[in-house]
Amino acid sequence: MGSTAYAAYNNGAANAGSAHTVTAMGRWSVLNKQLPPADQIKAIHVYDFDNTLFKTPLPNPKLWNGPTIGTLSNPDAFVNGGWWHDSRILAATGDGLAKEEPRAWNNWWNDKIVELIHLSNKQKDALCVLLTGRSESGFAELIKRMVASKGLEFDLVTLKPAVGPNNERFANTMVFKQVFLDALMETYKHADEIRIYEDRIKHVKGFRDFLEGYNYKKLNGVESPVTRGPIKGEVIHVLDMATYLDPIVEVAEVQQIITDHNAALSKQRRGVRGERLAIRKTIFYTGYMISNADTQRLLTLAQLPKNVPEGDLKFHANNIMICPRPCPPAILEKIGGIGNKMTWEVTGTACYENTIWAVCVKPMPATAKFHTGDTVPLVVLALRKGARHVDAGKIQHWSPVPPNKAFQFETTVSEKIMLRIEGENQAHESPFHHGGGKALNKRKHTAAQDDFRARPSAGGQQQQHRQFHNQGNFAGGSGGGGGGRGGGGAGGRGGRGGANNRGFRGQRGGGGGAGKGRGGRGGHGGGGGGGGHHYKSLDDVGGRDNQGGFAQMYEDEPQQQQQKGGQMQNIPKGPSNPGNPGFYGHGGQQQPQQQQFGRPGNGYSAPGAGGAGPELNNYY
Repeated sequence: MGSTAYAAYNNGAANAGSAHTVTAMGRWSVLNKQLPPADQIKAIHVYDFDNTLFKTPLPNPKLWNGPTIGTLSNPDAFVNGGWWHDSRILAATGDGLAKEEPRAWNNWWNDKIVELIHLSNKQKDALCVLLTGRSESGFAELIKRMVASKGLEFDLVTLKPAVGPNNERFANTMVFKQVFLDALMETYKHADEIRIYEDRIKHVKGFRDFLEGYNYKKLNGVESPVTRGPIKGEVIHVLDMATYLDPIVEVAEVQQIITDHNAALSKQRRGVRGERLAIRKTIFYTGYMISNADTQRLLTLAQLPKNVPEGDLKFHANNIMICPRPCPPAILEKIGGIGNKMTWEVTGTACYENTIWAVCVKPMPATAKFHTGDTVPLVVLALRKGARHVDAGKIQHWSPVPPNKAFQFETTVSEKIMLRIEGENQAHESPFHHGGGKALNKRKHTAAQDDFRARPSAGGQQQQHRQFHNQGNFAGGSGGGGGGRGGGGAGGRGGRGGANNRGFRGQRGGGGGAGKGRGGRGGHGGGGGGGGHHYKSLDDVGGRDNQGGFAQMYEDEPQQQQQKGGQMQNIPKGPSNPGNPGFYGHGGQQQPQQQQFGRPGNGYSAPGAGGAGPELNNYY
């Protein structure tokens, strides 16, 4: 058994009172409900809430850079606790409390776990428990309303109190849950089995170690007197999935957290510390952004080889590059400004060295003014691992598109933006700088990184002199512009699911990854933890909407395309919305995928579990 879990268990158990009665057990619950007699219970079923029972929204890695995700997840960074400690974030799920409660937060529950809870209710000798590390003071009423709307019944609903019923103090969520479980098993000492459903792999291991230590004490006479025999314990790892708020709602809620934080600092109350914060934006590039529906149409033109290894291709079809970083005002004015619509027609396809697949396009009408970062306006459809967007500018020969495939599509002039939270008094940076204070062009690059750097070439030099093109005069820089860096990928639940206790620096190139590093400003917050099945590249698809500001960078992932038996097949990847292919997916919610849950030893694990991310066990 792990030494940390064993020590936490013993310390917590030592603080617990010796009286284990049903009445005392009831003090752990926020329900006003009589518990069943101890001698009637033979099995205990314990369910976690966040990303086990409920698909809790995470900070969106396409809105915030990696260090900022760490800041949002760090309760010490904000006076009011941040993402996991402010009930307004959870209440904003979907279309918000007022609309979601009447429809029971439809599509936001893990249906497999809901079904298991109903089965637990039908089992007369089973105790059904909802156990979450959410604070009792901040979330008790909201969570009770949520589970009631779904018609879920529990014998106990237990949230982490500031002080336990026996004056216990809890260093973190795992210690709290172990102290509670010890009291639960001691109270219901006739139960011969316990099942715990949990999504976080570190907590799964912690519970297994705890149960092993508990049974060790019972079997080896470590405690005196022995109050009960050993119990058959099973910890079931539930695979979570990333869901997000509507991006406009998310930024508005985070802004309110910051506003309240700054207001509390202004009052200079005793014990309130921290610095005033602000949301700032980083502009990576300006482009003609393509809608998700048109992305899917464009991807059908990619003549991909058969039997490409999974993960070897990365799909884009998201934009036509205008220029890196913010667009100069003169250029922006002549192309119609942010939000301007423009129509294009596909004219040809090409493959460069079997690593880059692209289509060339022409404006409609042909006399329309436009600006692109390539000699020929083009859309990169797919890249083989290690290839770069800039190399698409080397394509010299295009194959004409058959008349039946020469379709037209509309684009919107938008900026690729990522937001960051930093000190209000921090030295002002150029909008195309990262939050770390270093300009993009001073960062080191590697050949394997997928970005929009301008490459040194004759075509690239022309861009400074010949900016505007029409159908018959394709001048300008080849290969697209610079600056396409992504923020870190998401690790579920603000970085949960990984093995590291600290965050990571903002990754570049749309990066996920598992690097260690510092968290966001204001504390030891874990970063956005990349890697794993929450990884989403910032370059995967272009953002669309005409509302301006931060909303223009939010992007849906294209459906990944694989060729099987010579036929293109769609593999869903990321948020989608069959009703509105442009911007949102069901209020920002990711479409449900098949949920799986496994028993120990059966090899169940989250997709991409090898990618490490920060464990925020101490945060909520």
